[in-house]
This record gives sequence, structure tokens and C-alpha cells, in this order.
Amino acid sequence: MRHLIDIMDFSAAEIDELIATATDIVAHPEKYREKCRYKKLATLFFEPSTRTRLSFEAAMMELGGQVLGFSEASSSSAAKGESVADTAAIVSGYADIIAMRHPKEGAPLVAASKSDVPIINAGDGGHFHPTQTLTDLFTIHLEKGSFENLTVGLCGDLKFGRTVHSLIAALSRYTGIRFVLISPEELKVPSYVKNTYIKEKGIPYKQTTSLDEAMPELDVLYMTRVQRERFFNEEDYLRLRDSYILTPEKMEKAKKDMIVLHPLPRVNEISTEVDKDPRAAYFRQAKNGKFIRMALILKLLEVD
Repeated sequence: MRHLIDIMDFSAAEIDELIATATDIVAHPEKYREKCRYKKLATLFFEPSTRTRLSFEAAMMELGGQVLGFSEASSSSAAKGESVADTAAIVSGYADIIAMRHPKEGAPLVAASKSDVPIINAGDGGHFHPTQTLTDLFTIHLEKGSFENLTVGLCGDLKFGRTVHSLIAALSRYTGIRFVLISPEELKVPSYVKNTYIKEKGIPYKQTTSLDEAMPELDVLYMTRVQRERFFNEEDYLRLRDSYILTPEKMEKAKKDMIVLHPLPRVNEISTEVDKDPRAAYFRQAKNGKFIRMALILKLLEVD
């Protein structure tokens, strides 16, 4: 039995295998409609979610399976003080696989230690979000054809952005990757992420506070929102939330084949006018999340 807690739990070869399966699902959905018949997915979401939770549920349903679970901690026994470990131990007796989101870093790892079925980390605080990373990788593969020799700009909240941390880790295994880290000084990439996945691997990178300056060199621009829920100080959030806003004018400086990704939800960091630009791939990215999660469910359940 395997869990997915951190994107690095899977090798690059295994990720390539998932991408191949997801690509086949897109091309031949009818082949997969009964693959998880009589299987149940439990979605344990202790924190709000739209895309991640619904895409997991849609993924299981399209595989012919069923879904149970809760969408907020207040509607679970966590409101009575039950521990994550106990919740996982109980729910693993009702379902074949569990997707868990929790505001505390490490909660899915604790759950995995007590679960009798595979646990998927659907986001733990500001730590990791591996299935969003699989979505990002699948989208980059579809849009760019390869992970090799790309300059990837990550913009916004790079300190608390768990999607950013996971994507840096995953892309660090591919040849020719270069990172441009665009953020306010207060929201720079944590040292442990930069040291482990960039510096120690000798990957070229630069840090800047200017999105305008970075735009012409990027093949992929990964925008993020400044996350109100990660701040202890409302004043700091209000001061930093509008640090970067992507507009059609800024897009004029970008390569003709650059793509814009965003884990969503957006607040105001991407103008709605950018949605018309064919390089805006974030809605396609959200749709892709369903297909790669279908592939992941099949792999963890060891369905042929």
C-alpha cells in the first residue's frame, strides 16, 4: 500500500506514467468508466476547497466509484475534539482510498500512519499540495510538450504557497530547468525549499521583485494569490495582496508561446481581461486536474 503525501514520494518515471494514463483517459474516457466500480473515495476536507475536492469527487465518479466524506471540519467529529489519526483509522474502515486536506502541516502524514487504505494529501497548510503539482505538470506537458529546458517564473506568495513548494521540488528533477522567483521580500521562497531543491542541485535561478522585468524570459508563468488565511496580521495581508497584478499590458512583454498557470482561486492577481489570451491556461489547468486525479486513484488502488 502506498500513500501520496509529498510529490517526491513518486519518481519522475512514475509521474511520467501517471501523465501517460491521464492522456489516455482524455482520449478514451469510455475505457475507464467502470474501473473503480464498487470502490469508495472518502474526501476529508478540514479546510475549504472547490477545485480539489470536486475534481477528486468527479474523478472517482467518472471511474464508476462512489464518494463519501465532509467538506469542513465543523461537520465532522473534529469539532468534538477527535484527532486526525483517529478520524483516519475510522474512515479507512469505510472507504478504499482517502483524500485529505488539513490546515496543519503534516496532518496527512499522521493520518497515513493510522490508515488501512491509501491517503492522498490534498493540501496541508503551507507545506505541500502534490495533486495540484500533478495537475500543473500534466498541464505543462500538454501545453509545452516537455519539461526540458524551460524557464519557469513563480510569482506572488512564494513563502506560504504550498503549490509553489511542490512544483519547485517536482521540476527540479528535469534537465535544463531554470527558475525565476518573483515576490515581495516578505514572501520569498523559504530557505529549506530553495536550498534542497534549487541550490543543492545546482539549478540556475534568480530572485526579483519585478514581474515586468521577468516577463520576456519566461516559458511558464505560475501566478499565485496572496493567501489571507496564512497571515497572522491583517495589516500585512492588506499591504501585500496587490503586489502583482497580471494585465494584458504585461502580457505584451511575454513570449508568444508562454503559458500562464494559476492554482486558483484568483482574487485580483490576474485581470479577467487576460482570460481572452490563448496563453492563459489556468482554466484548462483546472479541468486537467480531474484527469490526473483519475490516473492517481487508479495507481494507488492498483487497478489495471
